[in-house]
Amino acid sequence: MTDPDLRSAVVAATATLLGSAALSPVYTSAAWLTPVLAVVLTVLAGGLLLRVGGAALWSALARGRSPSPRVSALGTALVPLGQLALLLAVLTALFAPTEAISGIVPTPGSVEQLLAVLADGSAELQEQATPALPLTGLLALTSVFVGVLAVLVDLVTVGGRQATLAGFALLVLFCVPVATVTGTIGLVAFVGPAAGLALLMWSDQRRRLAATGRTSRRSGVTGGLAALRTGTVAVAAGLVLGSLVPILAEGSLASGLGGGSGGGATGTSLDPVATMQGQLTLPEPIELLRVDASVTDPGYLRAVAIDEYDNESGWTLSNMRGEESIADDDELAPLPDRQSYRPVTATVEVLEHDDRFLPTLFAPQSVRLDGEGADGWRFDPDTGTVYGRDVTSGGLSYTVAASEPRPTLAQLTDAALLGPEDPVQQFFTALPMLDPRVTDLVAQLTADSGTPYERVRSIQDFLTDRSNGFVYSLSTEPGTTGDDLVDFLTLRRGYCEQYAGAMAVMVRAAGVPARVALGYTPGTEQRDGSRLITSDDAHAWVEVYFEDLGWVPFDPTPIARDRAVELPWAPRAGEEEATDSQAQVPVPTAPSQPLPSAPQDRAAGGATGAQSGQGGEDLLWPLAGGVALALLAAAVAAAPAWIRTLQRRRRVASGSAGDLWDELTATALDAGIRSDPAWTPRRAARELGDLLRPDSPGADAVLRLALAEESASYGPANARHAHPDLTAALTTARRELLGAVPRGARLRARCWPASLVQGAGSRLAAAVARRVPRTMRRTRAV
Repeated sequence: MTDPDLRSAVVAATATLLGSAALSPVYTSAAWLTPVLAVVLTVLAGGLLLRVGGAALWSALARGRSPSPRVSALGTALVPLGQLALLLAVLTALFAPTEAISGIVPTPGSVEQLLAVLADGSAELQEQATPALPLTGLLALTSVFVGVLAVLVDLVTVGGRQATLAGFALLVLFCVPVATVTGTIGLVAFVGPAAGLALLMWSDQRRRLAATGRTSRRSGVTGGLAALRTGTVAVAAGLVLGSLVPILAEGSLASGLGGGSGGGATGTSLDPVATMQGQLTLPEPIELLRVDASVTDPGYLRAVAIDEYDNESGWTLSNMRGEESIADDDELAPLPDRQSYRPVTATVEVLEHDDRFLPTLFAPQSVRLDGEGADGWRFDPDTGTVYGRDVTSGGLSYTVAASEPRPTLAQLTDAALLGPEDPVQQFFTALPMLDPRVTDLVAQLTADSGTPYERVRSIQDFLTDRSNGFVYSLSTEPGTTGDDLVDFLTLRRGYCEQYAGAMAVMVRAAGVPARVALGYTPGTEQRDGSRLITSDDAHAWVEVYFEDLGWVPFDPTPIARDRAVELPWAPRAGEEEATDSQAQVPVPTAPSQPLPSAPQDRAAGGATGAQSGQGGEDLLWPLAGGVALALLAAAVAAAPAWIRTLQRRRRVASGSAGDLWDELTATALDAGIRSDPAWTPRRAARELGDLLRPDSPGADAVLRLALAEESASYGPANARHAHPDLTAALTTARRELLGAVPRGARLRARCWPASLVQGAGSRLAAAVARRVPRTMRRTRAV
């Protein structure tokens, strides 16, 4: 391996790493960086070892003979194959080591395991929204994606000796955040690929100058300056065009989690959204589930917890991070040691329920499905949710073993506030800027409350005390404040979503972690002791987190006593005064809503985005974004040719012999024709003429331009202005010189002219000198 090949390989790997900076806004943390760094370094090391080893092996076998073009082509093709084999070994070590030899050498079992991880990653693409959680499957897919790109960039840069062309692979990396991230992607995500492209361009220009024998320390510096200028132009163009590129309205890798095939239209599933206003239309009750519990008074049958709130969309669901099947875990949601509980077991028979969220008892320890299909269900420990991966609950029968929390008043009263650095405290108290009327109300209600439990009870008592005027209603009145939460607290009427959503916001505003849970009340007891749950039993309530106790349910909605879950630690104020008319009001089904669009990482937070449907109009945004990216790429690619054209026009317009000769020598340099700055114009003309027929018009034109340059340099001052015929001579000389070189050289001369690099430093110095005030130069002279 030669020094230029070594430098090119390092440049290719460095550029790929810079390009991968585009992935930074796609994930919630930097966990993606370690596997990406591992695969890129593997590709670099593998390429270096294979090229050095291949050259040494050929030298030993061929005894000093140079390899034939066919052998060289075969060696070039074998290097990426070897890199891919090493890449497979590293991916095995990272994501599927248990079945591999020594944890790294792939076997059929490890390959099968790796394919399963990648399949999980494909499913996670459908479930995650940006910024995505760094799940194992997604990291594996990202590593494969970047690793293959690294092999491609290395092949084109080192094997194909076209580093600039390899730079366009970095645009593929840049397309990932542009197509998935809502809002701005940040400067790093754009500057990284632009810097990688500039580095590859500098390497390409330096190699081409080396081929002409015109490299020096100055040319390396000037080449870097030219590449830096081009990279800066790319960044500037990206920043300008980036503001015009339409961003996907939904910042997700795909569509995210949602209801089952039944959807909200039939009432057979729940959407993970709780709005603060709207009208609820109850369909005819649909029999969803039959539950046979080990206790006569089971708690809520929980479907999903929603934990992100904004003023416009209400409560929405953040990203799930369940990575293991429920069949592989016998303790899904263990309770804190201090929490008292009772064990409950329930067998659930699905009737018409059809949802991606599987209703379970609170704090499930295990979920066992009758028959096959358990591998398709995951458990998210952050929300206590069992959700399906490409499966729904339709037709299932399963058994849930749970540890139902039963906290005592003493335990709740003794629970202190969590520290400000606690991740649960940080995420589950996160709120947007609330209307001052809400925060003032919370401050007033909790003014005399010292402990978290007292604050929660003060808020619940306010919402459940009938003397405060809160009324259960299937619809909310149109508000005038522009804030749905303020409207609810002002008009004081709504159904379970408004009650639970309002209480959860107020509890968070009081500094206590809270979220909204969606699911079902226990339903109606049947003659055989089982319970029938219908669509009228769908419900929303609040879960509050207490130190050393975990999540505890609270329910502020005035529902019928025979359907409400008894919560001794959270009685409703004035509950004993509920009227018969209130008791007959059915518990509503949560209305169908668009899916959440910009979930957050529960541990570290994330960007919030607007909701959007998946209408046909939204499909125009990716297309428009792709067109804009293509235009940006074309502008960057065409920039050197455009600059070179302007330079040539300026020299021709000048008409001086020196400028015309400079243009001819620049053309020769662009075409890769060997020259030496120390040659006289006459010597250079002789060397250039050797490429042409001696009696050709081009040879004569080159000689005339050289003689004119000599006269201008050594003759009288009036000889510096060229004869008008010399412009035509330049046209002829350029046409024949470019016609004498291969087609590939002509293409490079037009698209990536090397003359822009050569002499860039001296031209910059001259430009600066022209702008230095004469008085400053005189001062230096003194």
